[in-house]
Amino acid sequence: MKILDRYILVSFLQTFATVFVILFFIFILQGIWLFIADLAGKDLDSFLIVKFLLFYSPKVVPLVLPLSVLLASIMTFGNFAENYEFAAMKSSGISLRRAMYSLTVFITLLSLVAFVFANNIIPQAEYKFVNLRKTIAQQKPSLAIAEGQFSPLGSYYIKVNKKYGENKNKLEDITIHKISNLGVGVSVVIKAKRGEILSNENTNFLQLILYDGNYYEDITPKQFEERNRMPFAKSSFEKYIINYDLAPLQKTNIDDEQVSNTNNMLNVNELSYTLDSLKMNRKKDLISYTDNIHERQTAFSKASIVNTKTDSVEIQKIKQKVAVKDTILNNLLSILEPYQKVQVLSIAKSNVTNTKYTIDGAVYDFESKTKNINNHWLAFYEKFVIAYACLLMFFIGAPLGAIIRKGGLGLPIVFAMIVFIVFHFINVFGKKLAQEDGIHPFLGAWMSSLLLTPFALLLTYRATNDIGLINMDIILQPFTKLFKKKEK
Repeated sequence: MKILDRYILVSFLQTFATVFVILFFIFILQGIWLFIADLAGKDLDSFLIVKFLLFYSPKVVPLVLPLSVLLASIMTFGNFAENYEFAAMKSSGISLRRAMYSLTVFITLLSLVAFVFANNIIPQAEYKFVNLRKTIAQQKPSLAIAEGQFSPLGSYYIKVNKKYGENKNKLEDITIHKISNLGVGVSVVIKAKRGEILSNENTNFLQLILYDGNYYEDITPKQFEERNRMPFAKSSFEKYIINYDLAPLQKTNIDDEQVSNTNNMLNVNELSYTLDSLKMNRKKDLISYTDNIHERQTAFSKASIVNTKTDSVEIQKIKQKVAVKDTILNNLLSILEPYQKVQVLSIAKSNVTNTKYTIDGAVYDFESKTKNINNHWLAFYEKFVIAYACLLMFFIGAPLGAIIRKGGLGLPIVFAMIVFIVFHFINVFGKKLAQEDGIHPFLGAWMSSLLLTPFALLLTYRATNDIGLINMDIILQPFTKLFKKKEK
């Protein structure tokens, strides 16, 4: 490796490492802010919090890595141009294209590492992240209840003054409010001197056992006149048990849609196998549905004919009317009696209504399956998009830094944020459109890359040929001529 290549590579790596660490820390803080309701005031030890954030951190790499490459490229090449180092290189016969050679090799290797990371590390981290939240909810159910404040658990709001014990599952001075079925007001109030929380790792239910307490419940009479009396029921108990489903606590708050699916927990090979299975199942369901609709309509028509109360004489009359030669019946109802017309129309209306409900349900079901398939396709293509995004951001940032000729943290950050926001916005828009089956998932995942690739090629061309980003002389020339005319 030549001295110049080593110098450029070391300068870039120093800037890249600094920018990556800062941005990674910022995005991790954003994750803490998202999970502040789950982490604050629930007696979590430091090891569990670090483990929690460690499993979350790989998810931010697809955002941090391209932005770091972009910003580091602009800052590095901007510093070279600002300090006239590029001028020294050009005077020695070294072009910008040659100066980018060593970094191009490094960014290519970094893109391969990014693909391996997205294909192996991120799915495993996503799987462990979801299971860690489930384990916390099952093994430490007391985390769902904080001291000194009302903690929501479904239709219950629970407040305890003190928690103690090895697992903080012993409670003192408990107050429970239960929201009415109408969703307005409190219908049940339970107070107990002490209590205990129990759970089993093999089940999703939390058991709250209360001791030495009272139970108050408002009663709503059926007769409106008796409601003004505001009747209620009061009882005392030595032991009272409440069972609660922990499933809502095991859902993540970042992206419920992605956690409900397993697409982010699979690598490329697993996604390919899963996609084949999903597409085959959807095709089988579609064929089965059409066959069932056809058989249902045939069976319904036969049953309608059997259930029609028409005697043999009337049937013979109908047959005689239909069997008339050289006669075309434009209206079949014209050969029926009035009460028979009512029966036929009623049966037809019921048949159409039932068929419509069946079709609407099938359409919703197939739309959900199609959306699930599209999500798996997006997860498949994202493994490759992150690798290409590193190359794309480098070929945008390096020429842009050479053109603007500014280093440091001022103007480069402005340009980097503008480019990355455009990239991220187009990426999110394409994914949402692909999820709803508006476009193919390939275009949805690659939309931002395809749209910004011509911009990267244009910047590289203009920078290597010393053209500049914008020819200001062409823009200012009409105004210059106008001012000269006024002076004359």
